[in-house]
Amino acid sequence: MKTDITQRVRDLRTYLEAHGLAAYIFPSTDPHYSEYPPAHWKTREWFSGFDGSAGTAVVTLRDAALWTDSRYFLAAKEQLDGTPFRLMKERIEGTPSVAEWLAAVLPPDSRVGIDGWTSSVDDIRTLEQELMRRGIHLDVAENPADTLWAGRPPIPDTPVRIQPLEYAGRSMAEKLALIREAMAARQADGLILTALDEIAWTLNLRGTDVHCTPVFVAYMLIAPTRCTLYVNKVKLTAEVSAYLTEAGVEARAYEDIAGDIRQFQGRRMMLDPGSVNFMLSNAIPAGCAAEEAPSPVAMLKAVKCPAEVEGYRRAMLRDGVAMAKFLRWLKPAVEAGGQTELSICRKLDELRGEQPLYRGNSFDTIAGYAAHGAVVHYEPTPETDTPLRPEGLLLLDSGAQYDDGTTDLTRTIALGPVTEEERHDYTLVLKGHIRLALAKFPQGCSGTQLDACARYAMWQDGINFLHGTGHGVGSCLCVHEGPHQIRMNYMPAPLLPYMTVTNEPGIYRAGRHGVRIENTQLILPYKETEFGKFLRFDPLTLCPIDKAPIDWTMLDKEEIAWLNQYHRRVYDQLSPLLDDEHSTWLQEATSPHYF
Repeated sequence: MKTDITQRVRDLRTYLEAHGLAAYIFPSTDPHYSEYPPAHWKTREWFSGFDGSAGTAVVTLRDAALWTDSRYFLAAKEQLDGTPFRLMKERIEGTPSVAEWLAAVLPPDSRVGIDGWTSSVDDIRTLEQELMRRGIHLDVAENPADTLWAGRPPIPDTPVRIQPLEYAGRSMAEKLALIREAMAARQADGLILTALDEIAWTLNLRGTDVHCTPVFVAYMLIAPTRCTLYVNKVKLTAEVSAYLTEAGVEARAYEDIAGDIRQFQGRRMMLDPGSVNFMLSNAIPAGCAAEEAPSPVAMLKAVKCPAEVEGYRRAMLRDGVAMAKFLRWLKPAVEAGGQTELSICRKLDELRGEQPLYRGNSFDTIAGYAAHGAVVHYEPTPETDTPLRPEGLLLLDSGAQYDDGTTDLTRTIALGPVTEEERHDYTLVLKGHIRLALAKFPQGCSGTQLDACARYAMWQDGINFLHGTGHGVGSCLCVHEGPHQIRMNYMPAPLLPYMTVTNEPGIYRAGRHGVRIENTQLILPYKETEFGKFLRFDPLTLCPIDKAPIDWTMLDKEEIAWLNQYHRRVYDQLSPLLDDEHSTWLQEATSPHYF
């Protein structure tokens, strides 16, 4: 494989010379700015060999580098070893930006290429300005993969299905009315939608074009009296076609979007420059003003309606049953021998598959034993698969897609005796998780203002983690959903009632172990006072938190009380759905600790 990467880079350099380019930039995105693009658009992975979800590859005529964030430092180091690429650790002191590095390795007036279909308006503008200041020219150019990638996977053409109203909660007509209200407030008579989850949510449709995410490849153009879906029509069954026609939505070919934008007769086209690709923005005719603003769909989708909230609760119950059965099985199976990281993933998939409305995983399961737990987004492969022993820590991050909800949870499990360092780190992470879960906060504050709750205890020991602390979760949609997040760097999106958000602090010690504890939470009203409205978190996830590795002397009474209360809730809701054997196990797993 690494030999293939070296040859691909050689071929790419020949291509660049023939096209008068000194370098080419490959982001991780597709034309829809997806976090997980379909295989057709995984050009960065094809050229570099790095398969993480975030990263940028840059190839010059003589050098190559790949930038990624802290989640992937260890994995990227391994995957890039033996290839022409050097690893650039983002947000680490001393790491140059892409523009800084290009200016250092290229002569002045060099031309650097990038694909305008897979780069947002904001990305192109920012990069162009940064390069221009350093005497480098950015060219929006054809993607070399279009020529060099033999056997490239096609754009998916799998069928689309209707999301029942009992799970969606609002009809397509209701959602379009809300979107048009937001357009009118901006005096916009057109809106370009490119984000696949926003399109799926608006139309109450789901698909299978993206791994682990029930969306489909399409664009939308919404006007005050018209709505057009741009999609490969082979994807539309007779039922879906009739459904769209009845709602007044016209279906046109996926490739027609740019041409139709060029012919748009309106005065103001609304688009989100952070997600709409450069080529579509560039197609807006001269007589039409571009109204750049965040997509109104993102916030509408993030605030869940009552039917979606109830769907989450039902999905979490079924997922909790699967997790209880899995955890009951896990330790005896490891003690008996023969279990590996991959074998336990298969067992968990099997147990989830027994649950009604199951559609598959919401992401590839992270099962990291011992040192693998320190690789934040580690996924076991046949080459890395490690046997499990009845000792040390297993980090298990997993989730499922159900018709009525999406789950995402992490548990770190002691498979047997643990070291004092492992126990200390586990308890620090648990303290951070509980402190964030207990937070009460003013409506409208951002997740950044709450992030320190999860980190404070570990900061006192000089420990930190570099990934985000929380993200939204879609309703039978993307497991990572914005616009709100909980993280150290400033994210301005407000936290509002009935948003979902995860709570997942962690500690990672390279070569030794990793710890993360994650619940998906619902934001609920707390109280209203003379100082305004206040909110709280309500855990949706129903799964025991392993008590074996806890150093109880490190938890205060309020933290122990929260854990006891949470475990009581888990037992009360799951035990009626379990047989006697599993219910007895769950009673012990959730038994209270007295202080």
